[in-house]
Amino acid sequence: MNWQGCKNILCIRPDNMGDLIMSGPAIRALKKSFGARITLLTSIMAKGITLMMPEIDEVMVYDVPWVKTAEIEDTKAFYDVIADIKNKNFDAAVVFTVYSQNPQPTAMLAYLAGVPQILAYCRENPYQLINNWVPDKEPYELIKHQVKRDLDLVAAVGAYIDDDNLSLDVDNDLWPAISNRISKLGVDLAKPWLLIHPGVSESKREYPFELWVEAGKRLVNDGYQLIVTGAASEKQFAEHLADGIGTGCYSAAGLFPLNEFVCLVKHSPLLVSVNTGTIHIAAAVGTPVVVLYAQTNPQHTPWKVPHVVLPFAVPVQMRSRNEVIGYVDRKLYDRPVPMPNAGDISNAVTHLLNPQDLPVQPSPGIPDENPGIAAS
Repeated sequence: MNWQGCKNILCIRPDNMGDLIMSGPAIRALKKSFGARITLLTSIMAKGITLMMPEIDEVMVYDVPWVKTAEIEDTKAFYDVIADIKNKNFDAAVVFTVYSQNPQPTAMLAYLAGVPQILAYCRENPYQLINNWVPDKEPYELIKHQVKRDLDLVAAVGAYIDDDNLSLDVDNDLWPAISNRISKLGVDLAKPWLLIHPGVSESKREYPFELWVEAGKRLVNDGYQLIVTGAASEKQFAEHLADGIGTGCYSAAGLFPLNEFVCLVKHSPLLVSVNTGTIHIAAAVGTPVVVLYAQTNPQHTPWKVPHVVLPFAVPVQMRSRNEVIGYVDRKLYDRPVPMPNAGDISNAVTHLLNPQDLPVQPSPGIPDENPGIAAS
């Protein structure tokens, strides 16, 4: 697997924004190790964040039909993207996946386009489809953090990097206008404040509304002003939550485009969020984060940033039908976990902002920056 001559590389990460952010260090390793031009093929959901990832030179957008996306493409688009890949004459392609995904449909795009070197994890022998094959031992022998998984994949072809932190380019010149907008909501930035982010892409990751209200009231009572963030589509929910929490809580959902939102997260003292892409933005800009962590993907905790994970169980009827995920559910999540309460969240915030006041034990069964955990 000698890739030193690969100067035009296609990286394929057809998932959501948080997944792409976690692949950032591996993509950076490819670029720096081989002096390569990097083209990324990703989903429309992840496209926006690519503008803040300088390791990416060009972006292709295609929502593949085997990954959950907002749009369903027709078969013509499938052949069009293959033709586009072929026209770009790539030396190699790298397929990034989570352990529960089959890489072969994605690899087929590069294979049909005639890309000579294709790298991916695969559980079974893909033969010529993936001619740079790394046998996938997850999750049956171990579970790695997603960042480590991706870095180990590119290391198989000689791509390494010294700095494996997540990274996003933030335009700090946006902060004065952002802070002015926040102040107009009623927030006094000279006093303690933090962000809470309740929105999720999957209902099984939701933290109950009434518990958000209890936690918000507790944090306000602790002396913090709260800013509820979210997309424009979550504006009504955020306003409802802010009203439920009452004085000291302000809704900012829909007020900030992605580049401004990333800047807001960077300048925030702390973020309280469900496990969604926002926690990976926080990790990439160095903001401490408390994660209300639905037990879905254990390998997607915040990477190398101060954090506390507060796990909670996903109801049986909402769990994935994917058998690989089912295996992890049975092996790793076999014991009921109570829903985190207002006190748990308050203690976690205190621990991160005032660590001398209250030590918090790390949550069991959740990978961090360590290489992996046993899954059986």
